[in-house]
Amino acid sequence: MTFTDACYSAFPMSTPASFQFQKKNPKAVISTPLGDIELRFFTDDAPRHVESFLNLVRLKFFDGLSFHRVIPGFIIQSGDPLSTNPDRSLHGTGGPGFSLPPETSDRPHRRGTLAMAKVPRNEDSTRDIADSGSQFFICVEDQGSLDRRYSVFGKVVKGMDVVDQIVAGPTDDRDNPLNPIRIKIRAEE
Repeated sequence: MTFTDACYSAFPMSTPASFQFQKKNPKAVISTPLGDIELRFFTDDAPRHVESFLNLVRLKFFDGLSFHRVIPGFIIQSGDPLSTNPDRSLHGTGGPGFSLPPETSDRPHRRGTLAMAKVPRNEDSTRDIADSGSQFFICVEDQGSLDRRYSVFGKVVKGMDVVDQIVAGPTDDRDNPLNPIRIKIRAEE
């Protein structure tokens, strides 16, 4: 059984018409060596993204991964299972084996916005319009150029000081932190 099959059998994705959260305001906490980042989700705007993210959290998919893309004035990004690979050139190219259809909205990409990255592209193609199944980013500054192009599915409600510490660290020429910042995510529904 593939990882994707395991995800869908353990936590099947519901259709939008039948989708209901047990609690109206699910949250998650990203723990890092620098502190915690608390997230709230926009269940009405991006229900499939929220559901998929929380399913991966329950499966502990994110635990041990790192922030593999850190760009001052822009974003910090994580969710790539290849970020544990010693070959840093692979960081940012992996996923859970599935993508998500975009759920774009009029929610702006402001400081603290949580959004889903796009499917990594091959060297010989343009960026896929589908969203990654697991790679997410947090805006460290307002990013109006991303509005209505990426699926916003939540925001940071506590811990932007931790985000600021992460983005301030030294990186290599691929924007990958020189000292890996490993994460563990827990859901609080």
